[in-house]
Amino acid sequence: MNPPRHALRNWLRSFIPVRVGVNGTERLRACGGALLGILITGLVMRWTLGPDIPVSLLIAPMGASAVLLFALPSSPLAQPWSIMGGNLVSATIGVACAVWIADPVWAATAAIALAIAAMLLLGCLHPPSGAIALTAVLGGPAIHAQGFAFVLAPVGLNSLLILLVAIAYNNATRRRYPHLAHPDAASTHDTRDASPMSRVGFTSADLDHVLRQFNEVLDINRDDLADLLRQTEMQAYRRRFGEVSCADIMSRDLITVEFGSTLNEAWTQLHAHRIKALPVLDRARRVIGIVTLADFFQHANLDGPVAISDKLRALLRRSPASHSDKPEVVGQIMTKAVRTATMDQAIVELVPLFSDSGLHHIPVIDEERRLCGMVTQSDLVAALYRGRLDQPLAAA
Repeated sequence: MNPPRHALRNWLRSFIPVRVGVNGTERLRACGGALLGILITGLVMRWTLGPDIPVSLLIAPMGASAVLLFALPSSPLAQPWSIMGGNLVSATIGVACAVWIADPVWAATAAIALAIAAMLLLGCLHPPSGAIALTAVLGGPAIHAQGFAFVLAPVGLNSLLILLVAIAYNNATRRRYPHLAHPDAASTHDTRDASPMSRVGFTSADLDHVLRQFNEVLDINRDDLADLLRQTEMQAYRRRFGEVSCADIMSRDLITVEFGSTLNEAWTQLHAHRIKALPVLDRARRVIGIVTLADFFQHANLDGPVAISDKLRALLRRSPASHSDKPEVVGQIMTKAVRTATMDQAIVELVPLFSDSGLHHIPVIDEERRLCGMVTQSDLVAALYRGRLDQPLAAA
């Protein structure tokens, strides 16, 4: 192919965006949110300011804000400070330019440029705010007659109303909003060491360095970008080393207890089998909790001068009275929020749970949520090590 023609074809293709990779449910969710956001904003404005409200008081840039708030709720450009700060600052600048600069072309030019500069400086970049600055200048006599009152109504009121709808709707449809940055994974041992997953692959410093070199505003949260990159690494690991599932490595002959098992019975099982955790099951063998050595130590109240062995004996000893404030059965000390895995789940998906979440044992359940196995840190380490050893042989 002729190189210039090939270059021209590639250049023309660059005008065609990549198809948005979301399913039909997400598309309907975004459309429904925009519908509710604009409808509620318009109705409340009419109810607040009276039935004779001009159409212009439901300002057009709110349509663009709705796209961000409901279709891109995780975008840094769609967060509460972005919409409130960006819209109010841009409206103020637009009104000021309309008042102080007679020529509308120069006023519009200055309003857009100054609005972008202010939003970048204040960290509240919101693209529809540029349209608000332009509306303040070119909106006509009705807008000009309002003066700086335009900043509060309709801009401020419109922005606040659609933001409140976005907060309620996105969270109701399981989209975390505001989309807060992920907290740094703290060391489970209260030391300055980074979390285990942060010590391999790229680091936060590496990502920050690349972003500084890139030197452009990205429409994605930095922590979300890091998550996507780490998930990409995990997908590459699965592709390279194959899919080893929990069913392949889990222990199947398990020691379990029930809610009403005595503490002494559970402690005896832990000691006799030299294990550190017991799944707690109901009569249908569904997991309702897990009891670990840490649970015993926590409820034994080990602080103080009394020997650990004495405190453990006191915890395990049954109270003679019919009623006691001391825990008597496993169900009173077990951890109820149990992270589980499925039999066909890839073991690489368990790595973050073991490394950064402080878990040591993960029960494996079947499709009916009945216990069928257990994966421990030791199982995972052995499997990954074996997979690494086998890889060159497979490649050969």
